[in-house]
Amino acid sequence: MSTLAVSSHLSLTAIRRACNGAPLWSLAVVFFVACIVLAPLASLVSIALSGDPAQLPGLVSDVLPSALFDTGVLLAGVAILAGSIGIGTAWLVTAHRFPGRNALAWLLPLPLAVPTYITAYIYVEIFDAAGPLQIALRGLMGWKSRADYWFPEIRSLSGCILVMSFVLYPYVYIAARTMFLTQGANMIEVARTLGAGRFRLFSVIAVPLARPALAVGLSLALLEALNDIGAAEYLGVRTLTVSVFTTWLNRNNLAGAAQIACVMLAIVIVLIMIERRGRKDRRYALSTRRPRVTQPMPLPPIGRWIATLFCALPVMMGFVLPLSFLLREVLRRDLSSQIDAAFIDHLFTTLGLSIAATVTVLALAVVVVTASRLAKTRFTKTAQGITGIGYAVPGTVLALGLLTPLVTVDNWIGSAWRAFTGVPLGLILLGSVAGIVIAYTIRFLPIATGSLSAGLERISSNLEDAGRILGARPRELVLNVQLPLLRPALASAALLVFVDCIKELSATLLLRPLNTETLATLVYGNASRGAFEDGSFAALVIVLVGLLPVIQLVRSAEVRRKAAPSTGSDASSTQAAD
Repeated sequence: MSTLAVSSHLSLTAIRRACNGAPLWSLAVVFFVACIVLAPLASLVSIALSGDPAQLPGLVSDVLPSALFDTGVLLAGVAILAGSIGIGTAWLVTAHRFPGRNALAWLLPLPLAVPTYITAYIYVEIFDAAGPLQIALRGLMGWKSRADYWFPEIRSLSGCILVMSFVLYPYVYIAARTMFLTQGANMIEVARTLGAGRFRLFSVIAVPLARPALAVGLSLALLEALNDIGAAEYLGVRTLTVSVFTTWLNRNNLAGAAQIACVMLAIVIVLIMIERRGRKDRRYALSTRRPRVTQPMPLPPIGRWIATLFCALPVMMGFVLPLSFLLREVLRRDLSSQIDAAFIDHLFTTLGLSIAATVTVLALAVVVVTASRLAKTRFTKTAQGITGIGYAVPGTVLALGLLTPLVTVDNWIGSAWRAFTGVPLGLILLGSVAGIVIAYTIRFLPIATGSLSAGLERISSNLEDAGRILGARPRELVLNVQLPLLRPALASAALLVFVDCIKELSATLLLRPLNTETLATLVYGNASRGAFEDGSFAALVIVLVGLLPVIQLVRSAEVRRKAAPSTGSDASSTQAAD
């Protein structure tokens, strides 16, 4: 064997040893995925820098001030209102007894099944001046026109805050309730013994202990509010997301849209930093190993009904009202007759895109997570962190950043095809639904990697060590040890990604080819034409499909909560809490 061959063999062996036996192809895939996630962001900055400097003053003076103001007020309002609803309802159903408590604990997360844009369309139909509520008020009170009375304007910034808060508060509620349930009872009982009242227990003990989870839930709600385009545009709120959309398509200023998108990225970075800072101080975290759950306290007679009303109102406004309106429209207008060839085609397009993206996301997530588990190097840790950026990037920004990479790849493919066949080839990725699948993959990959990473953390490394001792290779460890134990996490991740793909509007709206419609864009198109009722059936399908992961999420949380305590005192505490 030559010296060069021996040197190459030793170098390859050293690389494999440094990677702790992880297959080199899996590390190459991890690197490739990280590059795919970073490519749109790099492209976005490049497009922004290539803009005409003469257009920048007009952008700064005319577009950015109002967009920044509306976006800032919207995020602040959602943070206050959605945070208050989420934290307040979570504490009430966890720490107090009142009528309907058990049912409301299950119902409070359900507004997550209704996209914000659908709720906005429904609220306009109900609460606008031409809606049934104001018509009934005018008939009842004898008012002739809108000038005779005052009614809150739903098409406003405050209306947008209200709509988004009623839809997005479950992010905070789920995080807060999980932490309140896992907090040990000892500290609460000591505080009660020392004379702490209900409000002091809540504000001084419970909320500070739950701060890390609250930071996560609130940041997710704010990122969803920043990503929204359908609700904000329809309600007349000129956010940064809407400004990117209008600057790109209506003003035909791609560079200006990229510059606004860069401002959005800066806001996203700030939100992520706030969230990480909220989780930084570990002194506020308690051990969750079989905690003894705090026994709920009874409320005074009046307080019980106030608590019931406070917890029932978000469910009514965020889920029951939208669902009832859609069912009423479908039945009253016999919209089930819309199930024609065109609707079936749109439905199959939606399902096909969602299934393709879900399969791609799961395949990449398995490789990224298992390679990171086997290698445990700084490279894999950094690469896995990069893959988590996608969910924080709004769909509008992601679509804009994907333009140049997709066109570049299309040009490479076209050049290679022309060199071999002599026939020109059109756009492959950007001119087809492949671009949408790529956008879905980048945006929702963090959901799958997060779910699988959490599943792997619950698997003891002793199982893998035993497999290595018995001579199992990394591929065999993944296929025979890790994947069978990850089936619940895989199923959960698949369901979440699939439903998020069905509801996604921003990226789909900007990357879809001509004459391609999904259920989300179909609803958006009907609402834009002032005929949202015609899209009620498609909206109802989206909501009903969205119920599946929410119900599964609540069921899993309740099962884990009831199964966690196994000692006598723990079991009695849990029974009392129920």
